Amino acid sequence: MNDLINVILLGIIEGITEFLPVSSTGHLLIAESFGLGARSDLFNVGIQAGAILAITLIYWKRIWALLTRWRDPANRAYLLKLCVAFLITCVLGLVVTHYGFKLPETVTPIAWALLVGGFWMLGAEAIAARQADRSEVTWRVAILVGVAQIVAGIFPGTSRSGATIFTALLAGTSNRPAATEFSFLVGIPTMYVATGYELLKVLKGGGAAHEDWRALIVGFVVSLVVAFVAVKWLLGYIRTHRFTWFAWYRIALGAALLWLIPAGA
Repeated sequence: MNDLINVILLGIIEGITEFLPVSSTGHLLIAESFGLGARSDLFNVGIQAGAILAITLIYWKRIWALLTRWRDPANRAYLLKLCVAFLITCVLGLVVTHYGFKLPETVTPIAWALLVGGFWMLGAEAIAARQADRSEVTWRVAILVGVAQIVAGIFPGTSRSGATIFTALLAGTSNRPAATEFSFLVGIPTMYVATGYELLKVLKGGGAAHEDWRALIVGFVVSLVVAFVAVKWLLGYIRTHRFTWFAWYRIALGAALLWLIPAGA
């Protein structure tokens, strides 16, 4: 029973944090380190897939329009920019994988990333607020967002959504809903590919043989439902609010972790 509760809590954490600018990878590592127990790679992949499916369901009309109305110049240009950002991430991701990059297994680097990222978000918000409101996604924005996804992957605690949204804001798409939409849309194929890649590695390595499938299914469903609610709330929130509270939350959590955990843990 206790393990099922832990699974549900991990699904909730993943669902809330995957698309909010606070870092899902960082929060899962923190949760596992502070009592919820380490999980298999397949479990972590599975609950992430739930969150990805949620964002796909939310944006399915927009995705369908982009794929079926590509003859419209504006749609075609937007789709091409999404493809360029995605391809840049893929190429850089292959380079990073080739050099054997691995995620940290300790909380300290996560804490620093949360802290530094929070101050960076405050600065980015202040700069974006002084710019004219622009919804256009330029090629510059697309290229930099592609790079930002890899930066977030290399430094867990940075947050993929946070890095890409604020990169878009600083690079010229100063309208928060427009920057958020591009971040989320480019994240869909990126995360599907990353999840599929991790899943293949787990299956080829024989990790599925000893998997707790009930836990994985429960975590997947919980993550899907919670992510759907969280993203719907966020899309409404950012129409009239800045991301400032998320920045202060990151700063407070990062500082608390650095104070609580032993050096190097």
